[in-house]
Amino acid sequence: MSTPASPDTAAPQGPVVDVDIVSDVMCPWCIVGYRQLEQALAATGIGARIRWHPFELNPEMPPEGQNTAEHIAEKYGASPEQSAQNRKQLQDLGKSLGFDFNFTPESRIVNSFQAHQLLDFALSQGLQHPLKLALFKAHFTDNRDVSDPDVLIDVAGSVGIDADTAREVLDSGALVESVREKQKFWTSRGISGVPSMVFGGKYLVTGAQGAENYAQILRQTLEEAA
Repeated sequence: MSTPASPDTAAPQGPVVDVDIVSDVMCPWCIVGYRQLEQALAATGIGARIRWHPFELNPEMPPEGQNTAEHIAEKYGASPEQSAQNRKQLQDLGKSLGFDFNFTPESRIVNSFQAHQLLDFALSQGLQHPLKLALFKAHFTDNRDVSDPDVLIDVAGSVGIDADTAREVLDSGALVESVREKQKFWTSRGISGVPSMVFGGKYLVTGAQGAENYAQILRQTLEEAA
């Protein structure tokens, strides 16, 4: 599978694998999958050039968003008991990976399209990766509304993006078409759920697959590239 050209994150020393991650900030399994990938990289001593790509789980989500429990019930038919069990599972898994899911009765799913626009801009600044991780924390740990431009600008500032520039990016809509094109690129290649990771431009892995599986895929990718 070929991938669109984009600036790479800084390459670490030693063997390196390109990893393209299609994801949405609204997706808890995306940060779980990334943290599992981190563990695999540490265990194998393999480095990664990570590039994040846009996907919207809920492109029709209105600006005011929706209560998370209500959304899960509507979209997946989960009962309140099932939802509570799923949240507990995620919280426990997150804790084991060093990430805090702070679910509350007021937690909301919001529209993530402006967040994707800012991430697209951050890519050109070499700051996409830290911004993506900061947005996961803002949404899941701090319960901030990452559809709010002021929140997005504040989070962007925390990773070194100029606030006025970030506001101009969002206000102008200059990157709307760029994000739409990238979304279409991935969906046209069969991506229908996230996280979806592409290793070495050829191996597609969907879902959070665990550190051991990611380690195996990293080794296989390197061996075949040798």
